[in-house]
Amino acid sequence: MRLLGCAVEFLAYSTIFVDVSKFIFHQESCGAINLTKASELCAASLTARERIASSLKETPIASSDSLNDAWNCTAFFKMEMLHTTGSFKERGALNKLLSLSAEERSRGVIAASAGNHAQAVAFHARRLNIPATIIMPENAPLIKVKNTESFGAETVLYGACYDDALAHAKELADESGFTMIHGFDDMDIMAGQGTIGLELLDQIPDLGCVIIPIGGGGLISGIAAVIKTVRPKVRIIGVQSANCPSMIDALAADHPFRIDATPTIADGIAVRQVGAQCLEIVEDCVDEMVTVSEDAIAQAVLVLLEDEKIVAEGAGAVGVAALQQGQITGLEGARVALVLSGGNIDVNRLSRIIDKGLVKDGRLALVRVQVQDVPGELARLLEEVAKARVNILEIEHHRAFSNLQIGVTLIDLILECRGHEQVRELMESLKAHGVNATLRS
Repeated sequence: MRLLGCAVEFLAYSTIFVDVSKFIFHQESCGAINLTKASELCAASLTARERIASSLKETPIASSDSLNDAWNCTAFFKMEMLHTTGSFKERGALNKLLSLSAEERSRGVIAASAGNHAQAVAFHARRLNIPATIIMPENAPLIKVKNTESFGAETVLYGACYDDALAHAKELADESGFTMIHGFDDMDIMAGQGTIGLELLDQIPDLGCVIIPIGGGGLISGIAAVIKTVRPKVRIIGVQSANCPSMIDALAADHPFRIDATPTIADGIAVRQVGAQCLEIVEDCVDEMVTVSEDAIAQAVLVLLEDEKIVAEGAGAVGVAALQQGQITGLEGARVALVLSGGNIDVNRLSRIIDKGLVKDGRLALVRVQVQDVPGELARLLEEVAKARVNILEIEHHRAFSNLQIGVTLIDLILECRGHEQVRELMESLKAHGVNATLRS
């Protein structure tokens, strides 16, 4: 079995390209690349697979003819949302919990998480009769908080972001003697996530590329270490939200640090400071890094839901977003794995994401119209909209709250359209009939 040869050192001329316009780090090195750390992690992943095999089933892969044609490659979705708690996090969490001593288990465990690691630790801690305390950010998705509580863990909401929750969890661990279960910067956690890499090598012959979401770095570190140890020519690409490019910034600085970030719908990868051990593996094993916009993430969630009937959270959909946005090139004819890391998304957020995706796709439009406030003007406007075969979802008048003169009113129309072309045709038609209309973003 090829996986047994985990100690590897090879000569290569490697180039890690990260285009500056896409927040990408560029490094060239000539000479020997020492993958000792990666090979150790690969060996640990083999052990982890045996350790967790009786509790976790191998997740399937799925392909899409329509997206394969659009991307000009053969893409496979690694369906990590099919775990009981809805994400890949079960692999690392269970591996870590099973590695604890009896004394460590008796003290109880504590973890910080935006949601997925929280659920994984809570679920498997209950199975193993280990007391668990989970610290989550105050703005964590409701479904993740609810599920974590339902698995029996003591759940505490603290801080504005994951990093605040992590700092508080470390304080409580020191005070109370809990065993800390870090979400990513831990070799047992990374080894558990590396079992995905082992499965991909078994499931996809002639694998050419793997596209992986990056938050703190545990997922990509585990997978990349396994695959680069076994098949060093396979291309490894990491994807982050443009609102929180913490790994890309850490690569540029050559050390982890807490970055300034803005909120993202990919809350599962909204980690402001990556793990030091993770960064070391990424530097050696990851070929490229790209970022994707919020609009691209929303559209990717919509594409997966509408075209593939797959429910993926924002973090899980960033790889699809990168391909849809044209951020990754050179995949023509390749066999590509996209890790769909999770599917835990509450219906309120999903509704907002769908709306953003529809706007991005030109199927939801807001048109503001200025008309005389006299009988018949609204009817004339609606007649033109009807001629364009556009459906009106909402209509709202603004008289008092505008800077227009008395006798003039603003009308906002939220419209359901077939796409950007129909929106363009409507705007041209309104202009041709003397209607003062603007398309709002």
